[in-house]
Amino acid sequence: MSIKVFNTLTRSKEEFEPLEEGKVKMYVCGPTVYNYIHIGNARPVIVFDTVRRYLEYRGYEVQFISNFTDVDDKLIRAANELGEDVPTIAQRFINAYFEDTEALGCNRADLHPRVTENMDIIIEFIQALIEKDYAYESGGDVYYRTRKFDQYGKLSHQPIDDLQLGARIDVGEKKEDALDFVLWKAAKEGEIYWESPWGKGRPGWHIECSAMARKYLGDTIDIHAGGQDLAFPHHENEIAQSEALTGKTFARYWMHNGYVNIDNEKMSKSLGNFVLVHDILKEQDPQVLRFFMLSVHYRHPINYSIDLVESTKAALERLKTSYDNLKHRKNSSANLVQDEQKWENVIAKLHEEFLTAMDDDFNTANAISVLFELSKQANYYLQEQNTSENVIHAFMQEFEVLFTILGLTLEEEDLLDEEVEELIQKRLKARKDRDFQLADEIRDQLKDQNIILEDTPQGTRWKRG
Repeated sequence: MSIKVFNTLTRSKEEFEPLEEGKVKMYVCGPTVYNYIHIGNARPVIVFDTVRRYLEYRGYEVQFISNFTDVDDKLIRAANELGEDVPTIAQRFINAYFEDTEALGCNRADLHPRVTENMDIIIEFIQALIEKDYAYESGGDVYYRTRKFDQYGKLSHQPIDDLQLGARIDVGEKKEDALDFVLWKAAKEGEIYWESPWGKGRPGWHIECSAMARKYLGDTIDIHAGGQDLAFPHHENEIAQSEALTGKTFARYWMHNGYVNIDNEKMSKSLGNFVLVHDILKEQDPQVLRFFMLSVHYRHPINYSIDLVESTKAALERLKTSYDNLKHRKNSSANLVQDEQKWENVIAKLHEEFLTAMDDDFNTANAISVLFELSKQANYYLQEQNTSENVIHAFMQEFEVLFTILGLTLEEEDLLDEEVEELIQKRLKARKDRDFQLADEIRDQLKDQNIILEDTPQGTRWKRG
C-alpha cells in the first residue's frame, strides 16, 4: 500500500514519495506567540501531529520542524498594552502553547526555532535576494519584486493580473509595485529592533519560514503544512522567496487544513466567538477535543459547538468502554482455540481498513469509523459464553495501536499524591466559600480516579479504592 497526499500545489492526490527514501522532512508553520492559541490554531497542531505519527508508524523517519514567530506587530502591541517587553510576552505564551498542545496529546517538534534566535540567517537570506535582484531596499525597508518571480500565484492558483486588482500601497510604503511585499521593516521609534545592512529593523513575516526551513531542513523539503488561511499570501510568498534564491523546488507537497467555525459562524473577535484552547481545557477533557478535531477530514471545515463536542465525548467514552470490558473479561478467559482464527481474521481485516483510510490523504474520519466497527465486533465477541484470552488480547492490542496512531489514550493517568492533596485543598476552600457545586465536582473527579474521600472531625482523609 502507498500513501496518497492531496497537494494544494497541484490540487490533486499524489502518491507520497519523499526526496530521500525512508525519511521525511516536514515543516509546519507555528503560532505568533502574543496570546493563548485559539481553537483555529489548535486544529493544524493536532492534524499534523497525527500525520507525523502515522508516517512514523509506517516506518518513516520524520524530521519535524515548527517555528515560533516571537516578534511582530501583534507582539509589539501586546507588549505596549501590558507594559512589558516583547521577549517576556513571547516566552510566556510559548510556555502556554506547550502546556495546551501537550494536553491535547501533541508531541513537540524535533525543533521549535524562534525568529529572534535566527536573525543572522534571515538577514543573509534577504541580502542574497537583493544580490539576485529579487529584492530592493527603500527607505530602510526591503521589498520583494513579486513580478520578477514568473511562477507567482502557482500555489493559490491565482493569475498575477487578478492579484493586482486587490493590491495597494499603504501610507508610508515606498514600493516599486503594489504587489511587492516586505522582507525587512525599518524600526519605528521605541520598537524592538536588530541591526542590518539597511538600518535598524526586524523581518517581515513571510521571510522567517523560508529562512528557517532552509537552515534546518535544506533547500527542498517534503511536506510544508499549515492552516488554509496561510496558503495565500504566506505560503505563496515563501515559494517566491525560496525558489528565487535556490532555483530549486521549495516543498514537494503542500498540505492545508480547513477552517474552524464556531456555531456555524466564522470565528472572529468582532463576533465575540473567539474561543481560546486555554479556556476550553478548563471545562473539557483535552482528549475529547482532539477526538473531535479528528472526526472530520482535515481538509474540510469543522464546526465547533458545545453540543457537538458533548456528542463526541459520548462517542469516545463508548470506545473506551469497549476496551474496559475487554480488559475486565480478559482475566476470566481461558486459552481456547475455538474460533480464534476467525476473530483474528476479523481484527486483521479491520486493521487493513484503518490503514487504507489513513493512506487516503490521512482520512481520520474514516479511520475513526473503523474504530467503531472494532468496538462493535469486540462487543459481539464478549457476548459469547466462552472467550479466548488470545482473542481478547488481540482486540485490546488493536485498540491500543490505533488509539496511539491517533494520539489518543485509552486509560486515564493516575493522579499523583500531591495533585490529590491540591484538589482536596481546593475542595475545602470551595466548601468554606459555600460553593458546594464545585466541591461536589471535585469529589466526583477524585471518585472517577478511584480515590475515596472521608470527611472526619480531624479533616479530610483519602485513600485509593
